[in-house]
Amino acid sequence: MSEQLEALAARVRACRICVDKPAGRPLPHQPRPVLRPSSSARILIASQAPGTKVHITGMPFTDASGDRLRSWLGVGGEEFYDTDKFAIVPMGFCFPGQDARGADLPPRRECAPAWRALLMALMPQVDLVLTIGIYAQSWHMGAARRPSLTETVMDWRAIWAASTDPKIVPLPHPSWRNTGWLKRNPWFEMDLLPFLRSEIRYRLG
Repeated sequence: MSEQLEALAARVRACRICVDKPAGRPLPHQPRPVLRPSSSARILIASQAPGTKVHITGMPFTDASGDRLRSWLGVGGEEFYDTDKFAIVPMGFCFPGQDARGADLPPRRECAPAWRALLMALMPQVDLVLTIGIYAQSWHMGAARRPSLTETVMDWRAIWAASTDPKIVPLPHPSWRNTGWLKRNPWFEMDLLPFLRSEIRYRLG
């Protein structure tokens, strides 16, 4: 990792903005920002926010969602956690807490405005961004995002063709809560995933 990016990542990991100067209610626990930026990886996983297990481990996707995501990508843990191959930079760096139903809250609103453009500017080698969920799709795709997540992911071919540098592939969240979505949208596993795995394998050499 370049010295500039390493220094910026250290600043992010020390961030307390969601406690000291929150946009709304402060984070309900001590911050533990989780991210794995890279100066060499061509693939960026633009995920949502850490869950409870990731908050404990400090490593992204060390849970069932991570198992499903790695299956989607066609990679094992060794490749996935190799920062020469994958950068993992979520939209929210800290576990945001849960709502009354036990579902994770949205990513904190403070993270992306404070840090994302700075991080992206120091990762110019990224030429493939996997946007997981509507928050990442809104930031990385802007007006190209369709009205709903399903419409956005369904239109992945047009989004791929329209994106240039980097190329973008929209994905749903790999959470077990989306198992029903996957069953209702079999084209995702039949059409999008083989294409995605091919593009990833190409970039991994």
